[in-house]
Amino acid sequence: MAKGKINVHVENIFPLIKRFLYSDHEIFLRELISNATDATLKLKHLASIGEYKGDVDTARLEVKIDKEGKKLHIIDQGIGMSKDEVKKYINDIAFSGAEEFLEKFKDEKNDAGIIGHFGLGFYSAFMVASQVEILTKSYREDEEAAHWICDGSPEYTLKKADKKDRGTEIILHIDEDSTEFLEEQRINELLMKYNKFMPIPIKFGTEEVPDPDHKPKTVKDKDGKETTEPQKMITVDKIINNTDPAWTKQPTDLKDEDYKAFYRELYPMQFEEPLFHIHLNVDYPFNLTGILYFPKLTTNMDVQKDRIQLYQNQVFVTDNVEGIVPDFLQMLRGVIDSPDIPLNVSRSYLQADGAVKKISTYITKKVADKLSSLFKKDREEFEKKWNDIKIVIEYGMLSEPKFFEKAEKFALYPTVNDEYFTFEELKEKIKTAQTDKDGNLVVLYANDKDEQHSFIVEAESKGYQVLLLDSPIVSHLIQKLENEGDKVKFARVDADSMDKLIQKDEDQISKLSDEEQEKLKGYIEAVVPKEKYTVQMEAMDSSSNPFIITQPEFLRRMKEMQQTGGGGMMGMSNFPEMYNLVVNTNSDLMQKILKAKSKRGEYINQALDLARLSQNLLQGKEMTDFIKRSYELMNN
Repeated sequence: MAKGKINVHVENIFPLIKRFLYSDHEIFLRELISNATDATLKLKHLASIGEYKGDVDTARLEVKIDKEGKKLHIIDQGIGMSKDEVKKYINDIAFSGAEEFLEKFKDEKNDAGIIGHFGLGFYSAFMVASQVEILTKSYREDEEAAHWICDGSPEYTLKKADKKDRGTEIILHIDEDSTEFLEEQRINELLMKYNKFMPIPIKFGTEEVPDPDHKPKTVKDKDGKETTEPQKMITVDKIINNTDPAWTKQPTDLKDEDYKAFYRELYPMQFEEPLFHIHLNVDYPFNLTGILYFPKLTTNMDVQKDRIQLYQNQVFVTDNVEGIVPDFLQMLRGVIDSPDIPLNVSRSYLQADGAVKKISTYITKKVADKLSSLFKKDREEFEKKWNDIKIVIEYGMLSEPKFFEKAEKFALYPTVNDEYFTFEELKEKIKTAQTDKDGNLVVLYANDKDEQHSFIVEAESKGYQVLLLDSPIVSHLIQKLENEGDKVKFARVDADSMDKLIQKDEDQISKLSDEEQEKLKGYIEAVVPKEKYTVQMEAMDSSSNPFIITQPEFLRRMKEMQQTGGGGMMGMSNFPEMYNLVVNTNSDLMQKILKAKSKRGEYINQALDLARLSQNLLQGKEMTDFIKRSYELMNN
């Protein structure tokens, strides 16, 4: 038996590990299972090149809880270690940089990206254990088994062990303050979180399953009633992981159903099928595999709870892929696996690195190419999916210039009548009818077909196309399209009278004289709240509504942009609601208002409330008063 001290020139390194290395103690299990997996994969490699002749096909890991003994066991059938290798890998290498470690961590703010080369993963065990044992035997038959014991101080014991089989067993004597890790449910939770797709089978307990060799017999009694005997159950090892997940395979080896099955495996609480998938597979200039899914998305831009999962060599790292996946694609779901993503040893922080930008750029390009392919291959099907994917595409067009360039060719602009155009197709379609007198191409749009129905009808009566743009970021998008395009303007159909939105050379002539218009304006302003409405007299078609309430395009758009972040003007959200009240001087009602005396106020209020009703601005007491007044007018 040998005793010694771990090669470190400080009294106790372990509190520093706990303090700086891992933010969450549960990580210890991920680290120990990763080590066990590496040991097993190394042995499989030796077998593949003929340096090991034993059986490796059935090699597996096992996690066992000894609740009574307050111990947790992690067992592998991997390469194992000799006594000398234990000294080298456990006592020396892990702490070879201990002094540098301490020096660099003098400033605890500088804790990211420092310790990746120290080999401290094994020592995460001391975050939850008062004592750690290693029982190990090398795959080399002439090497003796070794037993290493350490209680978290620099002292350790290393002696010969009575272990017959190759591999390593880590025994954790769980601390009193970490007894949660002796609960089967907690360990199962961690295994499913971090190790669900590890490449080596992991056994955790047993389970009862139907005996595949047993076929229940059906017998009849004397009355002819049939009875089937119970299915025989057998006890088998419970393997918690899928060692061969879909993203590790070639796309040519997978069918559409395989991708859907893997989606259900990733997100068992999602009941809707994904719209389509994108298989990532690149080995130069970096290694990256994965599968991304487009789920059905609504106009709700809240962060989804089921996010993209990041793995390194099938070990779960995080579902925070900020920096690796562009912002606009973080609404997708799926898996990314890359050994080239630079994380610190705790895998808690993404390190600044040129590879990250390259990976992000590759993912953006891959998604854009997939969308373009879907559009070209089956445009009709692409149009059906548009409402479910538009937010991702619109967000990408706003945030990624390279994506915008590609998306211009497949991004769609639907009309209120469910026709779909690319932007170039749309411009060609409307250029004759919707070019104003100054040469501006005016793109009309609505964001609610029901609320803006009357305005849509009027626009269509003039032969205009009206788009339906109802995503929460549409204000940002149309601003960008206006900036990118030459003499292109967007206008919501209710932003002004139709003749003002698309001004032509011909002007309507008012039936009222200038004097009559001034008098009429005075009557209306005396009734209409000045703090909320600006009265505008305008000659329109006599069949148009007498009063039209509009909100200036610029003002409304700035407020919308501020609500969804970015753009807008400071303090716009606190700015009072202001509207234009456009008065159609050619309406027959105007003559009635001019001639009326006792009921002039009633006529004006009624017309105003009808205009407000069309804009969903009439509520509460004002709605009650309007209904009462309407009945009174009908009775008179």
